[in-house]
Amino acid sequence: MARNTQVAADHNAPPITQILARFVAEHPSRGWSDAVDHEAHRTFLNWLGCAVGAARHEAADAALAAVSMLQPAPQATVLGRGERVDMASAALVNGITSHTFDFDDTHLKTIIHPAGPVASALLALAEHQGASGRALIDALVIGIDVACRLGNTVYPEHYDRGWHITGTTGMLGAAAGCARLLGLDVQQTAMALGIAASQPVGLREQFGTMTKPFHPGAAARAGLMSALLARHGFTSSPKAIEAPRGFAQVVSTKCAWNEVTDELGERFEISFNSYKPFACGIVIHPSIDACVQLREQGVRAEDVERIELKVHSLVLELTGKKEPADGLQGKFSVYHGCAAGLVFGHAAEEEFSDAVVTRPDMVALRRKVVATVDDRIDEASADVTAVLRDGRRVHVFVEHAIGSLQRPMSDAALEAKFHGLSDAVLGAAKTSELIRACWQVGGAADLKALAALARP
Repeated sequence: MARNTQVAADHNAPPITQILARFVAEHPSRGWSDAVDHEAHRTFLNWLGCAVGAARHEAADAALAAVSMLQPAPQATVLGRGERVDMASAALVNGITSHTFDFDDTHLKTIIHPAGPVASALLALAEHQGASGRALIDALVIGIDVACRLGNTVYPEHYDRGWHITGTTGMLGAAAGCARLLGLDVQQTAMALGIAASQPVGLREQFGTMTKPFHPGAAARAGLMSALLARHGFTSSPKAIEAPRGFAQVVSTKCAWNEVTDELGERFEISFNSYKPFACGIVIHPSIDACVQLREQGVRAEDVERIELKVHSLVLELTGKKEPADGLQGKFSVYHGCAAGLVFGHAAEEEFSDAVVTRPDMVALRRKVVATVDDRIDEASADVTAVLRDGRRVHVFVEHAIGSLQRPMSDAALEAKFHGLSDAVLGAAKTSELIRACWQVGGAADLKALAALARP
């Protein structure tokens, strides 16, 4: 007996898989503006700092212990560690560490963290293949473009269904980037995209656990393996992305195909990448920013009766944990974020450690945060009022948080963030060398020297 489907399939979708394959394989090297190229270097720098910074986290220890059981060949560097493993395992582990602190880049239109899947796959492959830095940057721009354009196609319905979009589109971006780095032709690239399309990874249920950063790592590994399989003749459907039973129509009821095709090769989604000053879910940032501003206006935690917080419903849906039990859960607690902003005036990784999240004074302060939903407020904004014990009310409205496209982090701020993550792992002097190498990666003959700098 035939079953009815809830949503009619689109049998007339444009040949998205082939369109993207031709773009990936044939777009000229550095076929974009200097501003786009600089943003690619900013993205690479920010990704690498995040990965090195989390190198000693227990999630990295667990992941390395698991992949070591496979007896991998030493092909590529695990960033911030002494170990070298096979390409696929390096892509997995570096993808995990780059997202462990939730401090990585964000494509704000889709909430995709694009560098985790794409850069993690590319550096592992480039190190093993002896590829140039220019080839890596070209592949990074193109891979991120594929991931984010496909994200634009299916967001927000795809995300609302419970998929973690960083993983589910990230493996397509990683496959595209690796296909480009390997020099695959149009047909092989289409096969790589098709193989990747059968491997969406990531459920939002996992937020607040180690499995959340597993998603970009698994996407990096899947994308890399998809490109390697295609290189050796492995086949897939030539319309795996757009077919009625293909990736996009299976994982989303929204399929805006024009988001892939509009200005393809002219507008690059990496131009819309942003970088986090706070080590937590992006929707918390406006609230933290507001509390930092309250602190700068003289508000002190001990004087607070309550904090009245008004935010969009998505903020509480994603980060409404009132009583986080550890640091990972704290990254998804707007209540803890507000407390951290007010107490410390910043919210880097240390402010989301287990010790700080469970501190009695932090617990007491976050319980004074009264959050209400007001969908007239944009997802990227926050309205915060501190009600003080003496009856005074101090109000701050943040339309766009620091780190957003409207208030971007400077190159110097990204370098300071990198030092804050890496100095304890590599030392300040070596970190400075690594930062210089990141800025110059587009001109590097190969990635061996940069990879060596990223090992303690």
